[in-house]
Amino acid sequence: MPRPRTFDEDRAIDAAMRLFWTSGYEATSTQDLCEATGLGRSSIYNTFTSKRDLFDRALRRYAEHFTAAQLEVIQDAGLPIRERVRRILWTAVEPDPDDPAGCFVINTIVELGPKDAEIAELLDRDHEAKLTALTTAIRAAQATGEADPQQDATGLANYVFTVLGGLRVAARRNASPESQRAVVEAALRVF
Repeated sequence: MPRPRTFDEDRAIDAAMRLFWTSGYEATSTQDLCEATGLGRSSIYNTFTSKRDLFDRALRRYAEHFTAAQLEVIQDAGLPIRERVRRILWTAVEPDPDDPAGCFVINTIVELGPKDAEIAELLDRDHEAKLTALTTAIRAAQATGEADPQQDATGLANYVFTVLGGLRVAARRNASPESQRAVVEAALRVF
């Protein structure tokens, strides 16, 4: 009979998420995961079956958390569209100080997307949900005269997420807060 677990699986996934976010999939060893989670190899493999399984669960956790937060802002019809876009972009200017720099999703797209169709599909679905929501919000703002109806709503939504991605990549290279703020202000001029 197997022994009962004596650790919090969610905490282990969160610890692994931060490690993968910082170091990437390939550069993270099983020993690194043991140290980050406080678990032994047997606990990791008995619970998560493989490094890849733990990575997948960590990536899904990250995507669910950040997508939910972004969708909450995007769908807040009580805020002007410009403020919603500013808040989305501002997460890259003033991220949670406990989070690693950059974006786990972007890091993963760069590292694994070109060679891992399953990961690419997961991240494409996640991106599409946010893109669709922002496009819908922009169209609603256009219908009320809050946003220029001559602009392509889908193009604007893509623009916002492209700028956000660029800001997060710049954060990985320690871009200054001033330069990040300047990018956000420039991006907001189209709204």
